[in-house]
Amino acid sequence: MTERKDLEKQESKATQQIKQDECILRPQVDICEDATGITLQADMPGVSKDRLDIQVDKDTLSIAGDACLDTPDDMEPLYADIGVTRYQRSFSLSGELDATKIDATLKDGLLTLHIPKREEHKPRKIEVRTG
Repeated sequence: MTERKDLEKQESKATQQIKQDECILRPQVDICEDATGITLQADMPGVSKDRLDIQVDKDTLSIAGDACLDTPDDMEPLYADIGVTRYQRSFSLSGELDATKIDATLKDGLLTLHIPKREEHKPRKIEVRTG
């Protein structure tokens, strides 16, 4: 019986160690607004398109990605502070934004999202007639 309890304790410690080794970071983000919508730029170095996940659920935009630094085939890492880094962040979207038309690009670790405003919320010029 004590062997089983010892084994369970070891498994529990191993599980806790794995959770401690996971690294979840909030990517730094710049958000700019213009007349057409907002542009969000998130720093996500090491994240490839295949490891990127962008989702919209109701009024919440979620971005997540796994950064994995590949080592050459003929090399074996001796030490690494972080093996895999997970970036994760969520944003509440305003009702004036059209989440169905989000445009996303990823280049050199910079994720750029453009979220346009709905047509009825875009500024428009009013013509003034004389007469």
